[in-house]
Amino acid sequence: MHSYGGNVSGRMFDFHVLDMIELGIEKFVSLKDFKNSKFPEGTKPLLIFAGDAFETDNEHKKLKSLLIDFFRGPTVPCVRLAGLEHVLHITALEGKIYLRSYKALLKKSGCRTPRIELEDMGPSFDFTMRRTHLASDDLYKTAHRQPKALKPKKKKNVSHDVFGTKYGRLHMQKQDLAKLQTRKMKGLKKRKGEKAEGEGEEVEAEATTAKKAKTQ
Repeated sequence: MHSYGGNVSGRMFDFHVLDMIELGIEKFVSLKDFKNSKFPEGTKPLLIFAGDAFETDNEHKKLKSLLIDFFRGPTVPCVRLAGLEHVLHITALEGKIYLRSYKALLKKSGCRTPRIELEDMGPSFDFTMRRTHLASDDLYKTAHRQPKALKPKKKKNVSHDVFGTKYGRLHMQKQDLAKLQTRKMKGLKKRKGEKAEGEGEEVEAEATTAKKAKTQ
């Protein structure tokens, strides 16, 4: 089988090589070999990883992390739906790694959500895993440690749910509801000519008592 050489990808930490992976290229189809339109330069790609090896094998896990770092691009707060034009699909199968590049086409679907089709636009690679130089678990954790100055400060009694809704908690002293003043509230004030509940019965009882006293 014809070989196209290899590719070496790696990362640095504290001026030293953190990890490095060499991939052999067994098959390659260039971008110009696909005769179709391309996406604009700078488009942020969607990364899709398929295959159990990316979740179970340590070398494939590190390769996945390397590829995410390589293709992630700049961090942005949001991406519009029409801007999701580039899809990178990486598959690990039977000892090989297949990288395919697609252009996402938004088609009419008869409803608000468009129908999505993927068009192969290149380039495409068939890789094999060759030599690897991986960092130890301790060094890998150290490299991912975030400085305290960059960590967001936690606000006391403030939390967020999975949808980003902000919640706050207030602490108040225990109140005696029996001493709660309600007559000053505008909605609870009596109107003119309106008697409070039980007030009529009390006036009638007082008149009856007075009448009996005069009789005696």
